Amino acid sequence: MLASIFVIQGWRNFESPEQVAPLAEAVVRPLRERIPGVPAEPEQAVRINGAIQAAAGTLLGLGVLPRLAALAIAGTLVPTTLAGHRFWDLTDPRERAMQRVQFLKNLTMMGGLLLAVADTGGNPSLSWRRRHAKKVLNVYSHGLTHAMNGVAGEFAHAAQSAAVAGAR
Repeated sequence: MLASIFVIQGWRNFESPEQVAPLAEAVVRPLRERIPGVPAEPEQAVRINGAIQAAAGTLLGLGVLPRLAALAIAGTLVPTTLAGHRFWDLTDPRERAMQRVQFLKNLTMMGGLLLAVADTGGNPSLSWRRRHAKKVLNVYSHGLTHAMNGVAGEFAHAAQSAAVAGAR
């Protein structure tokens, strides 16, 4: 369900970028000045953004590489939201309220996407695996230290016994 809006809207923006390109200019222009490779034309940026959303949305919907797909969509949602729902620039109270709702809707979808990025499908997370590995390593190193101390103690005892026997 989360993926459907990105497939539909991404494809729409890919096919007809001119509908949202004027809104994208406010985001594309500053990015183009700071990041090499950002398209010069807002229509091209919208087309690329739409293609990523449609493709990653399809992958997410099909369950193919869902974490990577959700991350890709989340990356496209930031400029989309900043370009399309600039409620802070509006003076009309009704329009401002409507765009604020759309902004918050996108923020909510971002939360869902980030949950999808973090979802391990029932497998332990990377942080749990790191903590578990550290505990296992500590147990093994403690056991190894204890064993080495025992061997060293036995070696010292044998050396001491040999020295006493040699002294007789």
